[in-house]
Amino acid sequence: MPQKILVIGACGQIGTELTMKLRELHGNDQVIASDIREGNEELMRSGPFEIIDAMDYDQIENTCLYYEVDEVYLMAAMLSATGEKFPDKAWKLNMNSLFHVLDLAKDGKINKVFWPSSIAVFGPTTPQVDTPQHTIMEPTTVYGISKQTGERWCEYYHSKYGVDVRSIRYPGLISWKTLPGGGTTDYAVEIFHKALEEQSYSCFLSEDTALPMMYMEDAIRATVQIMEAPGEQIKERSSYNLSGMSFTPADIASEIQKHVPEFQMSYAPDSRQQIADSWPSSIDDSTAREDWNWNSTYDLKKTVVEMLEHLR
Repeated sequence: MPQKILVIGACGQIGTELTMKLRELHGNDQVIASDIREGNEELMRSGPFEIIDAMDYDQIENTCLYYEVDEVYLMAAMLSATGEKFPDKAWKLNMNSLFHVLDLAKDGKINKVFWPSSIAVFGPTTPQVDTPQHTIMEPTTVYGISKQTGERWCEYYHSKYGVDVRSIRYPGLISWKTLPGGGTTDYAVEIFHKALEEQSYSCFLSEDTALPMMYMEDAIRATVQIMEAPGEQIKERSSYNLSGMSFTPADIASEIQKHVPEFQMSYAPDSRQQIADSWPSSIDDSTAREDWNWNSTYDLKKTVVEMLEHLR
């Protein structure tokens, strides 16, 4: 029997593209999309969809049993900037949903779990340049604290109960298909829409704020790759560092100006600047490269060309 996959949070920025990729690879009927509300038309039309509140264990369990699900990708989360507005809600959503899925795996009701972590696990005391796989983590946001805690629980469930859980620390993600959902790196998507619509953009981070970023196609490929890798290759059961490129708002603005010469960039740093300042400027992902042969394919130049091409 081919495996059945459930994506929780399938209508989000990563979830939408991940679901479509998994359907392409495994067949439309094998991949059940779910979210607390309906998503875009292509997602809804192409395969099964269920309304699931990630906070509701019974809804997740019933869906897993009904469809005989083997693998769960838990993509539901409240991101960094939004989480700072609703810290209590962010903590509960990000942690309870993870426990629901880990417990289903512990009880043998599903076989494999993917759970996304983030560069938000790092903090101001972390080495900022080429942040290593194992390092100091003192996150300053609720999102970061929940992801760091989640990493520890993933490792615990693996070592204690043998749960096959796999995870990636995503950098900022850039996509033309879906809008971002309240993160600190959202400017790197908003800037393309504004460049084409208004030829100007006011950035909420300062011009020299370097952050690790990744084009969505690379992120989806990494997610599929880590889940398809043999279990013995996955040596980090907390989460893997993942790197694509690092750039500042000034870097991306000047790259866009090569294609949209009239584009003007201004800067008005807000509360998100403080979050960005606590994160690394670049990531060392050599452990992922060694363990399961990860490699990125998109740099800033290639990403800008793709984004402008598709959005036009």
